[in-house]
Amino acid sequence: MKNNFFNKKQYSNIYKRTSRFSEVTSQILYGEKFKILSKNKDWIKIKSLFDNYVGYIKNENYVKNYKPTHKVYNLKATIFSKPNNKTKTFLPFASKFSIIHENKNYIQFDKNKWLKKKDIKKINHKEKNFLKILRLFLKTKYAWGGKNYNGIDCSALLQLVYYYNNTFYPRDTKDQIKYSRKQLKRKVYKKGDVIFWKGHVAVCINSKKLIHAYGPEKKVLIMPIIKTIKRIERTANLSIKKISSIRY
Repeated sequence: MKNNFFNKKQYSNIYKRTSRFSEVTSQILYGEKFKILSKNKDWIKIKSLFDNYVGYIKNENYVKNYKPTHKVYNLKATIFSKPNNKTKTFLPFASKFSIIHENKNYIQFDKNKWLKKKDIKKINHKEKNFLKILRLFLKTKYAWGGKNYNGIDCSALLQLVYYYNNTFYPRDTKDQIKYSRKQLKRKVYKKGDVIFWKGHVAVCINSKKLIHAYGPEKKVLIMPIIKTIKRIERTANLSIKKISSIRY
């Protein structure tokens, strides 16, 4: 059971237990690599190779031999059954895949599955401007455990910056706090500052505003830094635990 496998669904929920009624703790995206720790007819216990996240997914739609060459660089890339024939399905941002055929404007990555070339980048592409990634998710609904266009939580929003850039970063806020560089002392916030509370994280886009997936507002949005800090202190009785910065 120690072999590496790759997810071949658009995304798969990772559950806390072997039940669809169990808590969704995270997700794995198309082309994401994992190890199988144990399995039965309906469920497999996995460890994702990017962040060592452990949980259960349905025992379906994964392969052993796969070498992704490209990845999605859009909030959601429309899947076409053939060039110019749009479907109602999408590949999420940072999904990884291999090109098996291409024409002028499209590439094929699976049977009857094509993407537009404008929605993809090579697997080793790095996006140095992290705000471009974060802004893709503006107005995406907040969803605990989510990490795609259908719903995302605060720690996944930050982690995806690193995942896209092929750099390790933990999944959950409690682990991100431990992993991030030691606390910065700020009187004036700067672009790239990462503000941690217990169970929540936000990223400063400049000295005045931040972006985060915020449960009370049910979506990803930009808010004033100071007002947000005061609101979280007033409504959740939480003060800042750490201030770090994005580095990859």
